[in-house]
Amino acid sequence: MSDSSTPIPTAELLAEGLHDWVLAERWLHARFATPDYVSGLALVVAIGDAAESADHHPDVTLRHGHVEVHLRSHDVGDLTRRDLRLAHRITELAAEHGAEARPASVRLQSLALDASDLAAVGRFWSAAYTGSPDHVDGNDVIDPDTHELLLWLQPTDPHAEPRQRFHVDLWVAPEAAPDRIAAILDAGGTLVSDAEAPSFTVLADPEGNKLCICTCLDRQP
Repeated sequence: MSDSSTPIPTAELLAEGLHDWVLAERWLHARFATPDYVSGLALVVAIGDAAESADHHPDVTLRHGHVEVHLRSHDVGDLTRRDLRLAHRITELAAEHGAEARPASVRLQSLALDASDLAAVGRFWSAAYTGSPDHVDGNDVIDPDTHELLLWLQPTDPHAEPRQRFHVDLWVAPEAAPDRIAAILDAGGTLVSDAEAPSFTVLADPEGNKLCICTCLDRQP
């Protein structure tokens, strides 16, 4: 199997020195602050040229003040050496265009729902999000066009009403997590559990609604 189709273990990804990038849910994500809109557009064009040369195409979003890039090997459904090579090249291009990496500003939200009948619940939410009940992969409801996670189902035992239990997972860079958690606590949040930190820390708002601050790092022994 070639390096273009072999998923890379998380430990190797973390050792790669991709300081401009955030690893979340087996994607690489970056945000580059740009001096102005024209500079951002020029960076997008440069990324497009590099992607064409590599025959590997990231998802790129141009916004006022920054460019966002999301990398994954769509044909594999995971991260491969192609992604690492292109990530390094995009970092070089960003520097050449005067753009500043802002990994602490990267945030990815995913919605989780407790369910005892994963198949039935998955088909319902797949139909709601995509118009078809068929876009379920294991416990995940997936966008058929972008392959992004729309909703993940957390297995639970059947229980009495109310059955529906949503919570939000918010993925951030590992170095950004402590400050984000501190800000949440200062804003009136409550620490529910940090037993799995830094993998995820569970917090609650003043009415008990749950949020997990997640990073790509494993729980410390």
